[in-house]
Amino acid sequence: MDWKQISVRPDQTIRETLEVIDEGAVQIAIVVNEHDQLEGVATDGDIRRGILDDLDLDAPVASIMNEDPITARPQEDRQSLIDTMQARRIHQVPLVDHQGQVVGIEVLDDLLEPEARPNPVVLMAGGLGTRLRPLTEDCPKPLLEVGDKPILETILEGFIAHGFHRFYVSVNYKAGMIEDYFGDGSDWGVDISYVHEEKRLGTAGPLSLLSEWPEESMIVMNGDLLTKLNFAYLLDFHRKHDVAATMCVREHETQVPYGVIETDDQYMEGIVEKPTERYFVNAGIYVLEPETLHYVPENEFFDMPDLFEHLIEEGREATVFPVREYWQDVGREEDFHRVNGEYEEVFDE
Repeated sequence: MDWKQISVRPDQTIRETLEVIDEGAVQIAIVVNEHDQLEGVATDGDIRRGILDDLDLDAPVASIMNEDPITARPQEDRQSLIDTMQARRIHQVPLVDHQGQVVGIEVLDDLLEPEARPNPVVLMAGGLGTRLRPLTEDCPKPLLEVGDKPILETILEGFIAHGFHRFYVSVNYKAGMIEDYFGDGSDWGVDISYVHEEKRLGTAGPLSLLSEWPEESMIVMNGDLLTKLNFAYLLDFHRKHDVAATMCVREHETQVPYGVIETDDQYMEGIVEKPTERYFVNAGIYVLEPETLHYVPENEFFDMPDLFEHLIEEGREATVFPVREYWQDVGREEDFHRVNGEYEEVFDE
């Protein structure tokens, strides 16, 4: 790609840099001076950490950029680039000439075929879809078509694009229709097994019914979400932090419709007009280490927030991964119609 499409100046804001990163779709912005000499880089991870730290997005990108990134010469061979990037666990390397000017960028995903990942993916598809009735009276929610295919098929293809091939699908309501459509997964070149919920088990309870104990970190996802999240990047983030569990979160804003009075005892200190409160909310996507299944009661209703609370109470570490990419819960009829209107632009690009 043209590296200038993902370049910014040091005095440009973090917000502007975020837009460049999103448009460039390679999770990095190259920071250069007026002579196109490399000043640093700002990655998708830098931005996410800034969001978690409540950083002012109007601050200059120079305040968060890596001033000493790994670089390569334009003449460096492909295998050497791959070796360097894999050894340093980085996904992008700016190409810089002897004068320090940027002349290109190499992206690991472009140098490699998607890595085959042995990690199992568990898709929770057993819900009744009550809020979507009458659409779900004759069809389970995961089979409702958004765009030109069922929701669950779009989810499946998103994981396949990042090298995942082992899937468990937890089913209950109209399970036979889901199994008939996806079969054993061979039509998609993957392996699909089914977990049958005889009763409602929540968002974590079905994990107690897995036919075998996973040996690798597993991704668990609600079967009614559509997202452009890079699942491989999520898994790498989880591994890098060496934690028991990772929860994907979304930033949610709520504006107070009144002026908020700031006080110290009975004395007024100021008035903030219609302030906006920001929170992180559960996005319904998780990464779990195998040993976390010890905390899931067998064949009982158990939600994923309960599991995370148990882990924290036991002194196990959990982290959060902010989802900035497209994300939509298809839980209500208005959500269903919205994503149908957005599908072509988001998923058929």
